[in-house]
Amino acid sequence: MKVLVLGSGAREHALVRSLVADPVVDAVVAVPGNPGIAELADCVPVEGGITNGPQVVELATAHHVDLVVIGPEAPLVEGVADDLRAAGIPTFGPSARAAQLEGSKAFAKRIMAEAGVPTSLSHVCTTLDEVGEALDAFGPPYVVKDDGLAAGKGVVVTEDRDAALAHAAACFERPDGRIVIEEYLAGPEVSLFCISDGEHVIPLAPAQDFKRVADGDQGPNTGGMGAYSPLDWIPPHLVEDVVERVAKPTIRQMALLGMPFVGVLYVGLALTARGPRVIEFNVRFGDPETQVVLARLRTPLAGLLHAAATGQLEEVGPLHWHDGAAVTLVLAAEGYPAAPRTGAAITGLETITGETAYVLHAGTATTADGLTAAGGRVLSVVGLGADLAEARATAYHALGKIEMPGGHHRSDIALAAQNGQIEVPR
Repeated sequence: MKVLVLGSGAREHALVRSLVADPVVDAVVAVPGNPGIAELADCVPVEGGITNGPQVVELATAHHVDLVVIGPEAPLVEGVADDLRAAGIPTFGPSARAAQLEGSKAFAKRIMAEAGVPTSLSHVCTTLDEVGEALDAFGPPYVVKDDGLAAGKGVVVTEDRDAALAHAAACFERPDGRIVIEEYLAGPEVSLFCISDGEHVIPLAPAQDFKRVADGDQGPNTGGMGAYSPLDWIPPHLVEDVVERVAKPTIRQMALLGMPFVGVLYVGLALTARGPRVIEFNVRFGDPETQVVLARLRTPLAGLLHAAATGQLEEVGPLHWHDGAAVTLVLAAEGYPAAPRTGAAITGLETITGETAYVLHAGTATTADGLTAAGGRVLSVVGLGADLAEARATAYHALGKIEMPGGHHRSDIALAAQNGQIEVPR
């Protein structure tokens, strides 16, 4: 099998790493990829970028690929999967219509309501007056979400009403701006990836990520500063419950509406005193959770994704997982997330060797002077271990070998879970 992967971040590096390890995969092509992916796959550019569907189809055809895996959300919302399927190329990723589950928070809320999915109460607002009324109706903490795509940073959760209004006003500056105001869901969060072929659903192992930039969940939201798996503290049968009450009803509803969902449905959950509630849907693998989930997956990845892309998921047997734990830490550029500074030199990667720690590139570039930072989130460092404590120690030890002026990371990823300090409301 020859696989083409669209994207250039650490999520795509993790996908490529797992695909290359699948015995049925002969080669992987990445578009556009990054310096780390280039060590494993053939990285090629595409005219107009990865949202240019016709050019992606032309490239996939020229390389005679058997499967295309779309990493980021933007090409999905733009309909690249539709173009590929129209050309007869098996594609893992939903159509543009189905991708509205991430492309529009309001659309996702509508589908949840129609499917009977447990979620938060919400209001869709198109004016600041409506936002103010919704904020007052729910009270603090205020949850304000940009209706459209925002690269994981369109959500503000704050006790400050003025800050909530300011975020809404900034979102309204976009064309056709809409805001979703939601009730705050109190409880620890869980990320669950559910693979679907449009009818059947197979869940992956749950993970937990860390959105705030600083220790103790302080500071602004980011695209994610770290993650870990497994979650030993979650209630028994949580995954099965979410599949039956959330994923399957959503997949059925999408099929009924004539927009079957093929790909991965990312279910972001809060475990509240009322039970699990959906915070959001995404329509692609989450970053940085993918880095730890795939690190633990023993089942070959290409066969699983190809089965979903070709409507054969029912033929896939139970998934198999490595024992132990995985932790990923994000090394971010100076100034991230507000105004990341690029160009900082990165050294020390060659000192991270062995099978229990490795580095995934997120925002890097190769220059005449060597490897440099080229984005906000620059690297993901993955550590494996027999348990969470060992995986954390491995990851932080490896991260300590990397030098990048101005770089920063959180020091408390998975610490509460390691210390048994996470409580699920009853």
